[in-house]
Amino acid sequence: MEWPILILSFAFGAVLGSFGNVVIYRLPRRESIVHPPSHCPKCAHRLSALDLVPLFSWLFLRRRCRYCHAPISPRYPLVELLMAVAFTAIEARFPLLEFGLATVGLWVLAFVLLIASAIDLDERSIPDALTLPAVLIGLLVAFSNVDASLGLPNPPAALQGALLGAGILVLVGGYGAWVLRRFAEPRFPDYPVGFQQVFLAALVGAWLGPLWGLATAGASAAINLVVRRVVRVPDALTLGGLLVSIVALSFGVGWGVIAGMQGALVAAGVVALLAGLYWAFTPEDEDAEEENGDPVAMGFGDVKLAAVIGVFLGWPGLIISLAVAILLGAVLGIIGRLFGAGREVPFGPYLGLGALVALFVGVAPLDAYMRAVGL
Repeated sequence: MEWPILILSFAFGAVLGSFGNVVIYRLPRRESIVHPPSHCPKCAHRLSALDLVPLFSWLFLRRRCRYCHAPISPRYPLVELLMAVAFTAIEARFPLLEFGLATVGLWVLAFVLLIASAIDLDERSIPDALTLPAVLIGLLVAFSNVDASLGLPNPPAALQGALLGAGILVLVGGYGAWVLRRFAEPRFPDYPVGFQQVFLAALVGAWLGPLWGLATAGASAAINLVVRRVVRVPDALTLGGLLVSIVALSFGVGWGVIAGMQGALVAAGVVALLAGLYWAFTPEDEDAEEENGDPVAMGFGDVKLAAVIGVFLGWPGLIISLAVAILLGAVLGIIGRLFGAGREVPFGPYLGLGALVALFVGVAPLDAYMRAVGL
């Protein structure tokens, strides 16, 4: 049964890649991904079944629309091919007959990573409609991962991975933006909940644990709602205080640096995801968005994408993903500057590549490192 299932996986991946092209085009434009039926974006003519055969239609049509003869981007077959290869590789590494629902979950992960990367390349953003449902799907799939030897997280480990992923990225982005502002306070803090509450949760979580961090952030957001304005929580207090706290915890103060960092990251991750959920269902104020000139070091879409990776791969896979993403980003960024590349690549595609490396390579490099340093 091995080869037939691999062939079916390739075909299934190609079909989902074709659907993924629809998602890539329509989701950033806030169009329905199911209606109207597929049509040419140039002449709006509805496409027939023969126009939608994954991989082959692009070749048979000679890379042009059958109706208006407008050129068809090579990205369409590329997405279909990449999705087909990813699905086949996942089936080879995690056979469906052995892993069951876990294999389906990893197909979902591959779909989200590829679509998020393509949208991020085009729009410099990753839609909540893609990442937030994926976090929920990852938590549900984790209930099928009962055998720890398979290397996939069970529900507690999946939840921990999601929170740590969001927590790490949101704090990296927070410190990066703080540096870009030259340690000045943000001019336009979010109301009623945003980065200020995330950083406050991290500071309190480092000393008292995630629950107290969440409670403190909730109290701050509630005060904002009561007074109907932002009661500032200075970054100098929260981000600066967190740095001082880590130094103090590393010298034996409190409950230790490992527990303190975990408390900070989990608290930050919880509040970041709750804030992301709040803003996903809150109408955008276009005027406020245009006037917000605060520099950004890490997009909030990357934060939620890291949560997706953590929920499907657990915290060890997340760490491998981040390490690979940072390494690729640094190396390719240097190469791009040396050869005068005109456009910088956002961090989302690097995260996606890092997650695929972690998925297929596993956590052996992380285990070797931890043994080497005695952890």
